[in-house]
Amino acid sequence: MTDKIIIKGARANNLKNIDVEIPRDKLVVMTGVSGSGKSSLAFDTIYADGQRRYVESLSSYARMFLGQMEKPDVDSIEGLSPAISIDQKTTSKNPRSTVGTVTEIYDYLRLLYARIGIPHCPICNREISQQSIDQIVDTIMSLPKGTKLQLLAPLARNKKGQFKKEFESARKSGYVRVRVDGIIYDLNETIKIDKNKKHNIEIIVDRIVIKENIESRLTDSLETVFSLGELALVDVIDGEEMLFSQNYACPDHNISIGELEPVMFSFNNPVGACPKCTGLGTFRHIDPEIVIPNKELSILEGAINAHGWNSLDENSIAMMYYNAISKKYNIPLDIPVKKLKKNQLDIFLYGTNDEKVTISRPSSLGGGTYETAFEGVINNLERRYHETNSESSRNEIESYMSESECPECHGKRLKPEYLAVTVGGMNISQLTDLSVNDCLDFFEKLQLSAQDMLIGERIIKEIKERLGFLKSVGLDYLTLSRASGTLSGGESQRIRLATQIGSSLVGVLYILDEPSIGLHQRDNDKLIATLKKLRDLGNTLIVVEHDDDTMLTADYIVDIGVGAGVNGGEVVYAGDVAGLMKCEKSITGQY
Repeated sequence: MTDKIIIKGARANNLKNIDVEIPRDKLVVMTGVSGSGKSSLAFDTIYADGQRRYVESLSSYARMFLGQMEKPDVDSIEGLSPAISIDQKTTSKNPRSTVGTVTEIYDYLRLLYARIGIPHCPICNREISQQSIDQIVDTIMSLPKGTKLQLLAPLARNKKGQFKKEFESARKSGYVRVRVDGIIYDLNETIKIDKNKKHNIEIIVDRIVIKENIESRLTDSLETVFSLGELALVDVIDGEEMLFSQNYACPDHNISIGELEPVMFSFNNPVGACPKCTGLGTFRHIDPEIVIPNKELSILEGAINAHGWNSLDENSIAMMYYNAISKKYNIPLDIPVKKLKKNQLDIFLYGTNDEKVTISRPSSLGGGTYETAFEGVINNLERRYHETNSESSRNEIESYMSESECPECHGKRLKPEYLAVTVGGMNISQLTDLSVNDCLDFFEKLQLSAQDMLIGERIIKEIKERLGFLKSVGLDYLTLSRASGTLSGGESQRIRLATQIGSSLVGVLYILDEPSIGLHQRDNDKLIATLKKLRDLGNTLIVVEHDDDTMLTADYIVDIGVGAGVNGGEVVYAGDVAGLMKCEKSITGQY
């Protein structure tokens, strides 16, 4: 295998048919004035061809899912490895993406909490333990006499599939009915369900009416339920369902959770996500302060400045409603809205609560009256936002929205029962709110029982290593719960760099775009040490960089120039740092 990457006839963008040789398994810096063509050589030529060749080596089926890059304008490139680009344009804008999920540290934390987490009751905060069948029977028998209920054995919770084998097995075992997504079916009939959708499947084991001397039957039926799975679901007719587990339950508050699984701590899965905000932690809602930006104005002066409701023409629907509300509730339209009582202003914003107002059509529209309820400006905007198929209308309505913390999970994203699971006295949300530095400190000081340490040792080792990688690239101030969309280009790039160190790949060509951007000078040494570590693993690093410390550390430098645009695109110098500083033609070397 050649020990060089040999490029001949590169002409991408402003490159002038250049030839250059770059040593493999070295830290190579490409430098030059802005616009000289260094990114054209690094990204548009070397990375583009490395990526293209790698994708071409895959099956045609795999290539359907991977965007194939076009062949760059170059005669030939020899000695290429599969290439990974770490640039500044890769920040995810997905609101569900955090530093923890991007670096995969959160995946290890979920596994840790599922394996050694201590559950607590989210109401009384007492540690909850396994529940016996006798305790479950006592809880069910506390229901009023005459209560009708069904005992169900959950076979699948929020899982995809058609479950044909499970239905057939249940039928052969003598069970008659099954409940699929809340609908009861006879097991002798053909049950067709969409295999691509997630389903809840429960076998109906028994139907019981609460009365004296029923305990023995209840006990037998519960034992049957638990022989089929880990959970027992009690469907109280005309009442709330109760979920029981022989694993964990609070005896005082009837709160029961199944055996802990990593998915329970994922805010990107319905099993663990707060149902109110679906795991986002925030709500986007129509903000009254934006709908009425100037409370000095009256309704007639255009105080309500919202899409569709700011038309004050007498023929407009908005004006017909305003006049009808004014007449019915005796609310003046010509005084500043700040002088209106809250309940008066709320009628305009949130409607008349099914109470009808009399709408009078102007003579130009045919005259006449009709009665109708008013839904309110804010409710109207919310409804139109969710119902419209027009992207422009949705964007218009979004301009009246603001974000606020979810009132149920308070920004923690998870269901309360999973937020009540702790390791070292902290729940998973509290832990991810710590900075990388404090998180490392937490795991260094974490005291566990011998059994928990045996279970969690390898997981904790992996978490500490990845936190260490983030610290090594100068990101020890970030929190794992930080949304990745709020990161700067430099921060995002260094997170990807830390993730690549964790993957421990060998023989890869990494191409980086000015990773020192936004980095404090004191952390530059950490970044350079990280780049060296990637190189020492057996990788080739090409770094597009202006930073002098990085250049002085490089094994090899390629200076592109001399100037920018049409005055650039040539190899001014290629060699070691000492030679660059002696090159009179190189602006970088002279600097």
